[in-house]
Amino acid sequence: MGRCHVMDRLFATVLILVGIASAKAVELPPDLAKRGSITVAIVPNYPPLEFRDPATNALSGFDVEFGEALGRKLGIKIVWQETSFDQFMPSIATGRVDAILSGMTDYATRHQTATFVDYLLSGPHFFVQLSRVAEFKDMAALCGKKVGASRRTMFPAEIAAWSEGHCGSNPIVFIGTDGSADARTQLKQGRIDAAVQGNETLSYIMDLEPGAYAPVGETIASQFTGIALPIKDGALQQAVVEAVDALIADGTYRALLAKWKLNDNGIEKATINAGQ
Repeated sequence: MGRCHVMDRLFATVLILVGIASAKAVELPPDLAKRGSITVAIVPNYPPLEFRDPATNALSGFDVEFGEALGRKLGIKIVWQETSFDQFMPSIATGRVDAILSGMTDYATRHQTATFVDYLLSGPHFFVQLSRVAEFKDMAALCGKKVGASRRTMFPAEIAAWSEGHCGSNPIVFIGTDGSADARTQLKQGRIDAAVQGNETLSYIMDLEPGAYAPVGETIASQFTGIALPIKDGALQQAVVEAVDALIADGTYRALLAKWKLNDNGIEKATINAGQ
């Protein structure tokens, strides 16, 4: 048998072994494995990551499909539990849920309450009404303008930091909103001049409402989005890291990124508490 044939057989064997490894369920902590399910908190109001399909009212979005894929890789059922954003951290701290998978940004300030397995990159991005885009030829045009964003995120601090670094004596006037949907409503009503939301959602919203919005400039920060898990449950954390990496390795992750137009937000490998 020639050298090339030997190498071909070795390569084929490696591929088979990789396939077998990626198909195996990741080992879970015994209590969760015995239970056969994991309770995951979600707020379905952040498309394309999580939302309810208007036609069927079923949970939909990248996070939902990614979560279900994680469940299959872990060999357990994902039980989605809808809650409010304000209840996320209390729920994980008190054990009412086993995880949070709902477009949650991994901030260092949250590490005292939860451990994050990071699975996406994102960043806050300015946008304006398309009808006014000529007024905003560059990001400097935002200085002195009213800019809205969800007050429950780090966007206010990030907008303030960008304004301080670029606007001098003519700072952005920040207007806090009750989430990104409220910011878009105020933008349409002319109560604010521009808005900010994560770049992972902006393309989807622009497709959903063609002719309504236009992005301005580049993202103003880089952030990790993570799966929040109990701090003390190191075994679950490791299992989720392995499951995320397995989905990256077998192509499932990239296929979901492409489906939901999130190719620019992908990572190469899961990390733990990489957020700043």
